Amino acid sequence: MWPRIGVLRTLALGTPGELRTNLNTLVLNGVKTATAGLLDEYAEQGEELEHVGERLALVDDQDALLGIVEVTGVQVCRFAEVPWEFARSEGEGDRSIEEWRAGHAAYWTRVGTPVTDDTEVVCIRFHLVSAGDGGIATGDLGS
Repeated sequence: MWPRIGVLRTLALGTPGELRTNLNTLVLNGVKTATAGLLDEYAEQGEELEHVGERLALVDDQDALLGIVEVTGVQVCRFAEVPWEFARSEGEGDRSIEEWRAGHAAYWTRVGTPVTDDTEVVCIRFHLVSAGDGGIATGDLGS
């Protein structure tokens, strides 16, 4: 199971350190409105897919709450079929779908889960609901 804060599942982007800090900054600045994960990871962790309307707790390296995002869309597709519109909404500066695929394939290989064109990817769209300077200490954690 993935960690929870209150009733919310956490959204820990990338890997701890500079990557997570950069990705969180993109979310908090409204640039990053999507993220991709591997369907196999859900099964391995005994987790269900996110659903539209679900709220997730955006966390830093110490699992401190930085903000709340609300899921606006969930799609599962083959890695080779991830649409450019989705990839662009990840807000990470990729200039083409090929660049997005190369970067994500390299990332997943680095973390020990290499992908092929047929690997199923969970494409999650979201919007930032709340955030605060230095994180959020309190607030509505309800889904």
